[in-house]
Amino acid sequence: RTRRRQLARKLASRKLDDRLIEIEVEEAYSAPVEVFSGTGYEEIGWSLSDFFSQLAPPRRRLRRMSVADARHALTQEETERLVDMERVYDDSIRLVEENGIVFIDEVDKIAGPYVEAHGPDVSGAGVQRDLLPIIEGSTVSTRYGSVSTEHILFVAAGAFSSARPSDLIPEFQGRFPIRVELKPLDEADLRRILTEPSNSLTNQYRALLATEEVELEFSADGIDELAHQAFLVNERDENIGARRLFTVMERVLQEISFSADEFHGQKVLIDRESVRQRLGDLIRDEDLRRYVL
Repeated sequence: RTRRRQLARKLASRKLDDRLIEIEVEEAYSAPVEVFSGTGYEEIGWSLSDFFSQLAPPRRRLRRMSVADARHALTQEETERLVDMERVYDDSIRLVEENGIVFIDEVDKIAGPYVEAHGPDVSGAGVQRDLLPIIEGSTVSTRYGSVSTEHILFVAAGAFSSARPSDLIPEFQGRFPIRVELKPLDEADLRRILTEPSNSLTNQYRALLATEEVELEFSADGIDELAHQAFLVNERDENIGARRLFTVMERVLQEISFSADEFHGQKVLIDRESVRQRLGDLIRDEDLRRYVL
């Protein structure tokens, strides 16, 4: 008993995490039958997989792993046993039906003049007609059960740079009675995009260069200049919104990214002057700016 208490204390303090042990774990079951079908029949494959997994008893296999990995595997097994999946599915369907929001992006890509075609209507107008009953309210079959879309909020968005909302078929337009035009991003918006999200471009580049042991820092005026240059290019050329930040950031950090080994163990500061130095020629040359940025 004393020995067991000592082991329990060591396990609790994670002193045995690196020790290798052998345990039996449940093996994920894969259905021996796969259904190849067209769009709309995927649930047949899901149903068969669920059927065979319930028909066959769970298989266990002896695996050798560290104590830390064994703790994770056993915790996951016990968690799955405690969760009532039927209740989870029922609650999820109820929440979707009562509070669901579906965002349909790039809807302008299915707008355009109707083209007469033979066979199935695969044009943009055909896609719009297929969406009509779902948006208006119907029952959709999913692998977790039937979902009513009657009270789900549908929001559609698009740039409409080469098309207009009036190019959508009238029935589709009628399903979206409230129409809002968003204002273009200004410098303040671009600056917020560079600083506020946890996965902002600045944080992504910091993490990327940290793998090469390069400490990347952005000064406040450097971020202001990045936002300013992206805004200027959007104003002078095509306005592609926040996407412009990708090319501007890539151009500013191109040399550092490709020569990271030369900056190993160093701290690199991106300030206003360094941004202007790396973008100066491109901003002044219209042809270069158009095709590089």
